[in-house]
Amino acid sequence: MEPKEILIQEILQKEEAMFLAVRASEPSACQDRVKTFRMMRKMSHWVLPETVLESLLQDLVRAEYAGRNLMTEKYARMENKISRARPHPLIVDIVNIEAQWQEGLKKRYPLTFKGQGAGGDIYFACELETYSHETVELYYGALILALSETRNLVEERYTYLFSQLGYDSIDEMEKKQQADTS
Repeated sequence: MEPKEILIQEILQKEEAMFLAVRASEPSACQDRVKTFRMMRKMSHWVLPETVLESLLQDLVRAEYAGRNLMTEKYARMENKISRARPHPLIVDIVNIEAQWQEGLKKRYPLTFKGQGAGGDIYFACELETYSHETVELYYGALILALSETRNLVEERYTYLFSQLGYDSIDEMEKKQQADTS
């Protein structure tokens, strides 16, 4: 197994344990679909450089050692049950970049990405708030590098996801959606 794959597997193991331990006010249906949770998380991490993944893994290890559950904290923030803890100012920029990439995909593939909107921005921002400042800065650096290379990491995530589901591309998924609505 490649080093990046090993890192992602270690992250997924820790995230899954934290996710399954979440006791939100409204139980998540995703908690009954662990395979889907793992696939979506893997998709999110797959496009990130190893430096970001290593830092994220350290965040998870430190949280675990301190008895913290980063998934519980994320959902508590989403439900406004806890206040924002020293959010990094780059979080707004990260969310904006990712939202622009997502909007670009929605325009190019309206059937595949219909219904995806601002709720994802809140979810993502609350997740980023659980990351260390170092991880946020590394993540931002990865986005800036991708922008300089005219890459869209959201598109790369979905390309990876759809390949895992048996599609060659997002275009193929869009064509399937078109055929299904005809």
